[in-house]
Amino acid sequence: MRDYFVYTTTTDPRASVMLAELTQEYDARYGDLFSPGGAAEEMRRYPPATFAPPHGNFLLLLRQGQAIAGGAFKRLDEHTAEFKRIWTHSQFRRQGLAGLVLQELEAQCQRQGYRQIYLTTGCRQPEAVGLYLRHGYQAQFDPAGDLEALRTLPFTKAVPWLASAPSHAGYLTELAGIAV
Repeated sequence: MRDYFVYTTTTDPRASVMLAELTQEYDARYGDLFSPGGAAEEMRRYPPATFAPPHGNFLLLLRQGQAIAGGAFKRLDEHTAEFKRIWTHSQFRRQGLAGLVLQELEAQCQRQGYRQIYLTTGCRQPEAVGLYLRHGYQAQFDPAGDLEALRTLPFTKAVPWLASAPSHAGYLTELAGIAV
């Protein structure tokens, strides 16, 4: 059995563990720094349609049918997708899965016609900052500055434009070389 990506929705039952763990992690790291309602408020901020084609998408990386990583994007403007909810299950970290999710989301953005990616991470996620920098994202802030004062850390990355970009809402891909 190999790991594989599936494009689905935030209401997919396989996503529930991912979204619950992500909410818990945000609360543990940030509490009410960003809003009085904590992470649950942030997770409810966007309706499921926000991360659905033709302008967005929601991705899960599955292993034996269980979500072990994932992420999403939504339309920021005509040429820019905004990545959200990049996550790896706590039991599967330090295996390069978040990098695979980023690469697949970037490829899907291309297929959906985007030319630029925008994303933010929080000031208390140094591993996310490192991930984005390693994958060619440009910090739109001074990484040596007071990150806690900034709170939200934005990044951008250009993606090559595909002249004939098909959109695959139900796109499923198997990852070669990633065995369980």
